[in-house]
This record gives sequence, C-alpha cells and structure tokens, in this order.
Amino acid sequence: MKFTLKIWRQKDAKSKGAFKTYQVDNISPDTSFLEMLDILNNDLVHQGEEPVAFDHDCREGICGMCSLHINGRAHGPGNAATTCQIYMRKFKDGETIVIEPWRSAAFPVIKDLVVNRGAYDEILQAGGFVSVRTNSVPDANAIPIAKADADESMDAAACIGCGACAATCKNGSAMLFVAARVSSLAKLPQGRVEGARRAKAMVAKMDELGFGNCTNTGACQAECPKAVSIAHIARLNREFLAAKLED
Repeated sequence: MKFTLKIWRQKDAKSKGAFKTYQVDNISPDTSFLEMLDILNNDLVHQGEEPVAFDHDCREGICGMCSLHINGRAHGPGNAATTCQIYMRKFKDGETIVIEPWRSAAFPVIKDLVVNRGAYDEILQAGGFVSVRTNSVPDANAIPIAKADADESMDAAACIGCGACAATCKNGSAMLFVAARVSSLAKLPQGRVEGARRAKAMVAKMDELGFGNCTNTGACQAECPKAVSIAHIARLNREFLAAKLED
C-alpha cells in the first residue's frame, strides 16, 4: 500500500506551522499507524531531513499519549481505539491522510504533532485525589461497596486522560475528563473525604486553564478511546451543585 501524508510541521510553540506532504510506499495493511510514521521517519533520516515529532509510549492503547487528529477524527478512523491501535488496513490504498496535533487552546503545540497536556495534570492536582491512608492495605471486605457502584466507578476510571474529548469538542471542553475523575471517586467511600470540594476545585481549575463549557453535543463520548459515557457529566454537575449548596 502507498499513501500521501499531509502532516502538520511546527518547529516550536512560537513558530508558525504548516502542512508538509510526504509519500510512503510498500506499507503492509497490518502495519500500525505509528509504525507507518516510524517508517516515514526512517526514510526522512536517511534523506538528511528532520523526522516528524509525535508522542507515543506503550503502543498498547493504555497510556493515550498517541494523540493525533487523523482525517479530522481524534485517534483516527476507529471506535473505542487509540491511534496506536489503528492499522493501515483502515485506509484505502493511495489515500491522502491528514495528520494534525490536538487542536485546543489549552494544549499548546510543543513541536510538530506533540502538544503539552499538562493542563490535565493541573486539574488532577486541584482535586483528583484522596487523602485516606494508603500505606496499609485493609482486607477486601473491610469497606463493602455495592457492585453497581464499583462497576460505575471503574467505568469512569477507564479514562486515560489522552485529551481526545477536549480536542474533539467544538467548545474545547474538558468536562468528560473532569467528570470521569470526579465520578470514579464519588462512587467510593474513600473519595467522600474531599467530596465537598473536589468538583468545585477541579471545575475552577478547568475554567482557569481556558477550557470551554459543555453543550452536550456528545462528540467527546463518540471519540473517547475508552468509551467513557457523558452520563458522568451529570454526576459532576450534581456534585458541583451539592458543594455549592453546602457553601
């Protein structure tokens, strides 16, 4: 298979970027998208050109670092999958593929396809934690949790913080990410210690960092690689209102 790649190249955050076109040939249908970029970079190095910078780590759909916009979709043409889980058989032979970094004011470009997602870390530091002791492990049955609550908490905790929700949202909202973090703790007794302040603190930090507001279009859920439900946003709103009423 062969492809024409239109890739966003940008030297650094202060430089003006632009698309640059490349050709790749003899690509196996079973090659992953990131492996295809590796092949391109190998060719560029041999040609004396600077390789394309892109984020990656586990390449197993776990870490979410492979954050690319491919043909206008976060993580590419797959459902409930990260970029590293996309294979070239998803594309037509000879197709032109447009590859961009996340487009969000809160995720400034570092270089080429790499963006700074430190804003999510700041949101977590504002309230996405528990202060209960963790140095001693209690028996599994010491803190009984209903299965429905445990399942819902684990579903929310599946969020990998890749940023696809904010990059996909027309408002650049991080509500699904914040909601997943709040919901994963709100359903557990260990998370109730900071429950009264968590939602307020995380929403305030989200607003401070320049993320937009949620208008319930559902784009975040559609492109989330872990299929986190927007139902968690409803819990975030309830937690936020309850904290405000306590004030």
